[in-house]
Amino acid sequence: MASQLQGFLSRFSRTRYHTPYLPSSVSLFQFSTLQVTSNPLMDESTDNQIKRPSNFNERDVLHQLSDLLPIFCNTSISKPFTENSPKEQLKTRAVDGFLSPGEKLRGVFIQRLRGKAAIELALTNVGIDLTIDIVSEVVNRGNLGGEAMVIFFNWAVKQPTIPKDLDTYNVIIKALGRRKFIEFIVEVLKDMHIQGISPNYETLSIVMDSFIKARQVSKAIEMFRNLEEFGGKCDTESLNVLLQCLCQRSHVGAANSFFNAMKGGIPFNCMTYNIIIGGWSKYGKIGELERCLKAMVAEGFSPNCLTFSHLIEGLGRAGRIDDAVEVFHHMEEKGCVPNAGVYNALISNFISTGDFDECLKYYNFMVSSNCGANMDTYTKLIVAFLKARKVADALEMLDDMVDRGMIPTTGAITSFIEPLCQYGPPHAAMMIYKKARKVGCRISLSAYKLLLMRLSRFGKCGMLLNLWDEMQESGYSSDTEVYEYVINGLCNIGQLETAVLVMEESLHKGFCPSRLIRSKLNNKLLASNKVEMAYKLFLKIKVARQNDNARRFWRGNGWHF
Repeated sequence: MASQLQGFLSRFSRTRYHTPYLPSSVSLFQFSTLQVTSNPLMDESTDNQIKRPSNFNERDVLHQLSDLLPIFCNTSISKPFTENSPKEQLKTRAVDGFLSPGEKLRGVFIQRLRGKAAIELALTNVGIDLTIDIVSEVVNRGNLGGEAMVIFFNWAVKQPTIPKDLDTYNVIIKALGRRKFIEFIVEVLKDMHIQGISPNYETLSIVMDSFIKARQVSKAIEMFRNLEEFGGKCDTESLNVLLQCLCQRSHVGAANSFFNAMKGGIPFNCMTYNIIIGGWSKYGKIGELERCLKAMVAEGFSPNCLTFSHLIEGLGRAGRIDDAVEVFHHMEEKGCVPNAGVYNALISNFISTGDFDECLKYYNFMVSSNCGANMDTYTKLIVAFLKARKVADALEMLDDMVDRGMIPTTGAITSFIEPLCQYGPPHAAMMIYKKARKVGCRISLSAYKLLLMRLSRFGKCGMLLNLWDEMQESGYSSDTEVYEYVINGLCNIGQLETAVLVMEESLHKGFCPSRLIRSKLNNKLLASNKVEMAYKLFLKIKVARQNDNARRFWRGNGWHF
């Protein structure tokens, strides 16, 4: 019966929409009730709209589907569809078992339901066990507009399974900030205040960073001044959060101006000065940095290791390496023992000049002193060695790191593998991969793709297939890029029949490799006189391309499947 339903949908799509294929995973509820005009609740930036065919009739759609729906659901469609009746739309139930909970909830907003009550009733009728992870999925994926995200969130916090606390509100604030829906963030903050929930410094950091990322610096400063209206406090910690967000987004001048404007109004601490000093150090503005340092000392704050690390980094960026070394050697005279951050700043300066002897010299000082090297130290040195093609030194440093009991992070391993996959054979990259796996480090999907690409290019198909298996054992699923690398590698060593099998598997899973890979496999099949195999594969690729084009079309016009 599933195949019968799919066949009907395919025939309907060809006759009604003049398209070759309707994806099998499209919800019948979405299919029957989709309003193909512009929806104000969808992303305001979406320019593509589905055009309603002149002969489209929803009543005919439901009439033809009514004999199939009762087989899959408990309720059948007993009344014809009423276009402008939200009640009749909400009564329409369909087969949505193949959709994830988040997709089902997002699919509600495809309909042109009138009013929040109708939308909330539709969300309730989806009938899923709502969790905070599902809420996060709905607001962070898809193309929902700001109004739709807020309506959904307001419905979600009314459910008994969703805690109405600050962590839950941080989810929607972060999602709105990521899409730059600033006006809706203010609305959520007001609702929080009404509910008696006060923002903490994490919430403030999310809000300020969202404003600044959207290039609304003045509004971020205004928000800080009006924090008390939202239950916050204009204190030193809040000021530090704002200044940190400004400096991280390269608005050091605005941060410095506001810092000067706040003198005498809000008390500063050592971190306040360090934030401004760190902002100027990134640009090598030594004059501004020294001016802020003098003001810091004048206020009675002694420079700490963070201050000196910013100073050393700024001198290095200004090309004054010798001055940075002199500052380092006079730190103890000023009552500050260098820590790992100070050593790392000095090592970074020598890396920028390519002086690896000095890097190793201060690394050895660091190891021999009471201050041990940290993960940042090893990451800087190993990446620098690899970029300079000093692979042996990098591998030695990696062994040293592991011997000291430090397990490299997933991101660190990716940063080690990436430069090695830009030159030379893949052996060194595979050595790092094996060392990381041996100590229990999780490998990222991007690292696996880099290794597969390099092994494919050099025709190391035995290692490639083993790595592919290990990637899938780690919980990663294959996508178009992975299949392309595997097929390309098999073609390079003449394993054409295996390449055809992998191609068929990718097509079966809905992934259509690029034209370059398809042409390469086809040409090699023809050169090997495997004409029949090439022709059969051509027919399968033709159908897969039609399906892929149709899928892209429907996704581009707001269909969730």
